[in-house]
Amino acid sequence: MFYWVVKAILSPILHLVFRPWADGVENVPRHGPAILAGNHLSFADHFFGPLQLRRKVISLGKSDYFTGRGLKGFFTRMFFSGVGTVPIDRSGGKASEAALRTGKRILAEGNVLGIYPEGTRSPDGRLYKGKTGVARLALESRTPVIPWAMVNTFEMMPPGRVFPKLGIRPGVKFGKPLDFSRYYGMEEDRLVLRAVTDEIMYALMELSGQEYVDKYAASAKVEMERAARAARAKS
Repeated sequence: MFYWVVKAILSPILHLVFRPWADGVENVPRHGPAILAGNHLSFADHFFGPLQLRRKVISLGKSDYFTGRGLKGFFTRMFFSGVGTVPIDRSGGKASEAALRTGKRILAEGNVLGIYPEGTRSPDGRLYKGKTGVARLALESRTPVIPWAMVNTFEMMPPGRVFPKLGIRPGVKFGKPLDFSRYYGMEEDRLVLRAVTDEIMYALMELSGQEYVDKYAASAKVEMERAARAARAKS
């Protein structure tokens, strides 16, 4: 209920101020489970990605969003609850298995699950290598994957910017569902998981028009931070 209250309040404001657009909404089924696998360009994706859909999009977010204290912690919890985020432990190992179980439960209940295979926001607007968790979830749950491409949200609200820029229209493109039924029963095969993930990322590249980088976004962020520190040390 809280999700729809937040959406009812924000939707007319966002449409009036930013004039967001969408393409391919009809590719998202009106009923039954579906995985929306998207690129992650900006914090604004949380707002504009699900905005044009009449179905609730549930996403998995790190538990830190829900454990903060004080006034800031309260508003952070309210925000992520309002945009349909379910808290998970993303520290790896058994935590990854718990996240998988949570995702499968959400899909088993007939819901739409939104996932960012890159694992974190793009540091420079390019599309980075996807993690294979989305493939394993799709194969184990036997759920179709719909590519979900954000457009212009990086330019509107790049990392580090608190408020979005005006005059830039954010958009979202929904691709046709990807059928991976030929791989059912092979979810323990790492090569299969990589092939499925790469197919998803290729579809996102085609939809978004982004340049693809064959490395993980988290690694790219570390490299950029090191380069920035080295540049500062020389100056």
